[in-house]
Amino acid sequence: MSRHVHDHDGAHGDAHGDSGHGHGHGGHGHGVDPDADRRWLAIALALIGGFMAVEVVIGVMAHSLALISDAAHMLTDAVSIVLALIAMRLAARPARGGFTYGLKRAEILSAQANGLTLLLLALWLAYEAVRRLLDPPPVEGGLVLVTALAGIVVNVGAAWCISRANRSSLAVEGAYQHILNDLFAFIGTAVSGLIVLTTGFVQADAIATLVVVVLMVKAGYGLVRESGRIFLEAAPAHVDPDAVGDRLVGHVPVTEVHDLHIWTITSGQAALSAHVLVEPAGDCHAVRRELELLLAKEYGITHTTLQVDHVQDALLSVGRAGGEPGGDPHCADAHGPVHREGPHAH
Repeated sequence: MSRHVHDHDGAHGDAHGDSGHGHGHGGHGHGVDPDADRRWLAIALALIGGFMAVEVVIGVMAHSLALISDAAHMLTDAVSIVLALIAMRLAARPARGGFTYGLKRAEILSAQANGLTLLLLALWLAYEAVRRLLDPPPVEGGLVLVTALAGIVVNVGAAWCISRANRSSLAVEGAYQHILNDLFAFIGTAVSGLIVLTTGFVQADAIATLVVVVLMVKAGYGLVRESGRIFLEAAPAHVDPDAVGDRLVGHVPVTEVHDLHIWTITSGQAALSAHVLVEPAGDCHAVRRELELLLAKEYGITHTTLQVDHVQDALLSVGRAGGEPGGDPHCADAHGPVHREGPHAH
């Protein structure tokens, strides 16, 4: 009879027994402390929101699409901060009922919504910029320049505030990257204002808007891509599942690893499950503990579920899948490649 303890989010610990060589979880703690970050995010939100309202008014007065596009970008910044604050509060709730991981993916939802909003705004601003390149309205270069310089100061302050928060959260990191991109956009807007003021080349305003569009598309695509990988249960970008499988099967006395799954629960929280077969004389419980330590040390994966069995037990009780000589020795429908000692297909 084996005994193992599950500790989810530090909320509770349950000890329960099971027969045979079952699966065990390595110790793991998840989540960021929302109380430690909420103050910095709130300060950044106040800076962004206050300046955004002023910028919209000035942008309309100066007939500057660059300023209005910057304000639109700042709106997405503000929304991303609000969503990050909400997601942090939701993610801190303990797992219960049907939500066995809790609501940790709320931040991934917020990141994806923020990325999609950025892409949609970029399309509208690109259309307006091209239209103004062909038929440019008069632009108050001096007003644009002064407002953009003030925006640089505000964005530097907001970026500093968010940099003090826990950026392991995809939602927080997304807000930080947006504000950083907005800072670059304000620099471009200031340059365009200076050009309009000194040369009268009003198309510089629309060109600066296109620069903002490029930055918005880059940031939006990055957020949608990263959040999409998590929703599709893809392995973390820095982890190669085949390499992990080969590393596990190279650990004596492991003979085979299959049904290996690696996914991301939420930002910075990878999880792994696998079925591991060991030599008949091997100690399944010792192997499980050793593999958990290996995964934590070499790959930073601490949320693991490993089912460890003797290879002879599986062969005697189940037999190869479909009775075929090369089939999987345990599962009738194995998921992914089977890792064994020596060369094998991936």
